[in-house]
Amino acid sequence: MTGITPYLLFPGNAGEALEFYRSVFGGALEIRTFADFGRVDGPDDAVAHGTLVGPVAIYGADAGADEDAVHIGGMFFSLLGAAAPSTLHRWFEALADSGRILFPLERRAWGASDGQLVDQYGVRWLIGYEGA
Repeated sequence: MTGITPYLLFPGNAGEALEFYRSVFGGALEIRTFADFGRVDGPDDAVAHGTLVGPVAIYGADAGADEDAVHIGGMFFSLLGAAAPSTLHRWFEALADSGRILFPLERRAWGASDGQLVDQYGVRWLIGYEGA
């Protein structure tokens, strides 16, 4: 295992959300439906397991009947130094589209650059880098 990979449960829009993250970060997306896994606790076309593998890895699924969908409080996903500054700025802007910027991605008094946002799916992100 190389690190923590978020696994997000969505309220019926996992396929849309995972495709959005693929459009932001790139990578390969594989989606398996409830029907693929023989699950009967939701619609056949609901996402039972989705994986995005690339510069940023994310797993996701549609929440089952007895599961809570994503609602993040008291935490965020950190992409500090995860890519070149130009890439991090591009990711920030793409995630902010239809989301909400909490703190713009800009240079801070201590010399690093960072920003925070909540994307359109309610996921909070901290994105930044050291230096220029």
